[in-house]
Amino acid sequence: MNWSRRKRMPRMFVIFAAIVLPSFFLQIFAQNPEFRPVNDLSAFKKKFTTESAKVQSITSDFIQEKTLAALTEKITSTGRFWFKRNNRVRIEYQKPFTYLMIMNGDKMSVRDNEKENTIEVKSNRLFRQVNRIMIDCVQGTILDSKDFTSKVFENDHLYLLEMTPTAKSLREFFQTILLIVEKKDYSVKSIEMNEPAGDKTIISFKNKRLNEQVADTVFAL
Repeated sequence: MNWSRRKRMPRMFVIFAAIVLPSFFLQIFAQNPEFRPVNDLSAFKKKFTTESAKVQSITSDFIQEKTLAALTEKITSTGRFWFKRNNRVRIEYQKPFTYLMIMNGDKMSVRDNEKENTIEVKSNRLFRQVNRIMIDCVQGTILDSKDFTSKVFENDHLYLLEMTPTAKSLREFFQTILLIVEKKDYSVKSIEMNEPAGDKTIISFKNKRLNEQVADTVFAL
């Protein structure tokens, strides 16, 4: 991909940009040898969808660790995350910089350095797909997406979902999506996205609170 084109992309891709080296999935199992393939994938998908459907809202802190291919050190950011059905997401970076992204239905607002842009998601195929991925991840419907092939693994406390894009437009940006899902409530513990360019980003959700009241004004554009 042309770097100048990528540089003009909104920083929303910081949330989704990551790389997995060819040996990464083997490393996952080397580091977590207790992970094993899920025996009954259909039963898991049904349970995942059912339990996720019970979640009407999520409020959480997050930690983002980004490793650039050209650098050896990680760039760590922290912030707050909100989700509310239907199709409402707010991601607010607080340190080391301030940055805000709100997705509300078919519209997206991005605020960076006091500059704010509102984007019609439905008018841009890529934004529409990224928006769909985010919503599918938190709503538990990502395994039903026709844009990915999926593998599911588990240990005593977690599920590991590996999703590989099949759509050409997605493969240009993403190599693999890895989700860690907690068995206790089927909520997403971490998201790792893979981009062929060489960067890796892991977002871990902390202090999650499910189904608390979240005002609609949180998602106002």
